[in-house]
Amino acid sequence: MDERRVVAGVSGGPGSLTALHRAADEARLRGAGLWAVLAWQPPRGGLGSRGSCVCDTYPEYRDAAAARLRDALVTAFGPGGPGVPLKAQIVRGTPRAVLTDAARDTDDLLVVGAGRRYRPLGALWPSVARHCLAHAPCPVLAVPPNPLEAQLHAVRRRNAWRLRLDARELAG
Repeated sequence: MDERRVVAGVSGGPGSLTALHRAADEARLRGAGLWAVLAWQPPRGGLGSRGSCVCDTYPEYRDAAAARLRDALVTAFGPGGPGVPLKAQIVRGTPRAVLTDAARDTDDLLVVGAGRRYRPLGALWPSVARHCLAHAPCPVLAVPPNPLEAQLHAVRRRNAWRLRLDARELAG
């Protein structure tokens, strides 16, 4: 493949927005195009999977995924775009398989959000970033979450327990 690419995994969450910004910076530095990829699946996996339902309306789920990708790109870059050639793509499948397949060329760079994992879950079901690091044929950049994301998580956790929130804790 003669086109250099930086492939960014997009979920729509704050971690993927941080990864999108970093991917755009990397694309700019490398003189490459930015490919924003969002994986989607119908509930229960769709036809042919366990618990599948014939009543699944795939166009609705695909359209919702396209809207989520569009919203993430507008949120990340605004109406002006990232300043590099951009291709947005939605692909049906698990994020692990979709991202490792999308970044199939050894000259690609795959950028994913590292996210926050809790130890019990990490042992049973490794993160998408960890899977990509182990299986992608190209270099993978796992972007740590934005510090504000951790603070937002702390606020939500305190709200769930109905604990008082001191704004000074968030500033430091």
